[in-house]
Amino acid sequence: MSDRILVVDDDEALRDSLALLLVAEGYEVVTACDAPSALACLETPVDVVLCDVRMPGQDGLELLPELIRRLPGAPVLLMSAYGSGDLAAVALERGAFDYLAKPFQPAEVLLAIRKARERERLRRANALLQRDVSRAVGDRPVVAASPAMIELLELIERAAEYKATVLLTGESGTGKEVLARVIHAQSGRRHQAFVAVNCGAIPETLLESELFGHARGAFTGADRARRGLFVEADGGTLFLDEIGELPPSLQVKLLRVLQEEEVRPIGESKPRIVNVRVIAATSRDLEREVAAGRFREDLFYRLDVFRVRVPPLRERRDDVPLLVDHFIARFREALGKPVRTIADDALDRLVEHDWPGNVRELENAIERAMILCDGDRITLRELPEALSAPRRSAPPPANGGDFSLRRARRRFESELIARALEATGGNRTRAARLLEISHRALLYKIKEYGLGGEER
Repeated sequence: MSDRILVVDDDEALRDSLALLLVAEGYEVVTACDAPSALACLETPVDVVLCDVRMPGQDGLELLPELIRRLPGAPVLLMSAYGSGDLAAVALERGAFDYLAKPFQPAEVLLAIRKARERERLRRANALLQRDVSRAVGDRPVVAASPAMIELLELIERAAEYKATVLLTGESGTGKEVLARVIHAQSGRRHQAFVAVNCGAIPETLLESELFGHARGAFTGADRARRGLFVEADGGTLFLDEIGELPPSLQVKLLRVLQEEEVRPIGESKPRIVNVRVIAATSRDLEREVAAGRFREDLFYRLDVFRVRVPPLRERRDDVPLLVDHFIARFREALGKPVRTIADDALDRLVEHDWPGNVRELENAIERAMILCDGDRITLRELPEALSAPRRSAPPPANGGDFSLRRARRRFESELIARALEATGGNRTRAARLLEISHRALLYKIKEYGLGGEER
């Protein structure tokens, strides 16, 4: 079934030309000359709206909120021959997906509609995936308020689509297993098994059998056959945590499994083909381990297909308040405590702390504080001693003590756009994609913040 597009414009010639263009592209089109007739068209579902700004009676900006309310998820694109950067900014702020300045080329309209439909398709797909992610990670938080974590989640979303091996690197306690589960939950394997094993927690004598399985009677004590984790994960995902702890004798066997996609249980003569997506994680510097001869170089390159560095908590302090809220809500239910919030000065201490144990250390600190708390909010008294002790006062803001949220937001937005442009080599189309805004909105913001320069 083709998408249904509503064109709202008091210019009959433009309505007709847009209708001809869109019908030729395979869309179903309905037209309206003003706001009342446009609303009357909504009795039948509409997928995209093209709406003029200047119309007799209720104009497009006034009609926009009603269109958004009655068509949740349907992108609205506003059009005007009297456009300016300010008008476009207002339209985008009020919820328009994009803004088209008249006169426009047919290709511009078609591209804007395709982008709008693709964005909505991705939004719906992401909503469905989020349910799978929630089931996969349970009550373990995936917080992305900081630019570092937003970028990381974008990376793993791309990696999830493919079978390529992912190597998660980062300090202990940063949540690498949680991210591995997110990758699995966003992949086509999400309805199959996710199997996790810590390579450093199982004795070397048992690890080979644990990974690859064994036949009955293969060794003393093998009174029954074992399938092994690769077979258990067949069709799904195997997470090899602390892969840097894998003994040298097993590194070559793991390499063979990854290359041949088959396992041979101990004591059996025939291999078994397995279809497993491997995600590995390590807190070690594997390149240094390779240089020292403790880790096979060929195995390292086999694992290092898609590397993702998980930043420590001290590099993403913006995530701390959201993590704190999550842990308070979780432990309130688990401990049966009435605690609902945290005092501002206590939260400031948590944000300032460097967290050598990362998210795991923060989780433990909140659990301890909730056990000790007698009221409905955590205070400095309940925090661990290392956190509750007075700290050296922070320096004043670099902007001379300006605490305006509005100006701070503009500074943050300007900096984020500049970083996106730098990361994409000045390619504004790719930068807009990273920032999750339309290309036209990015152009307005570049002009607004004076972030000009040649597009590359």
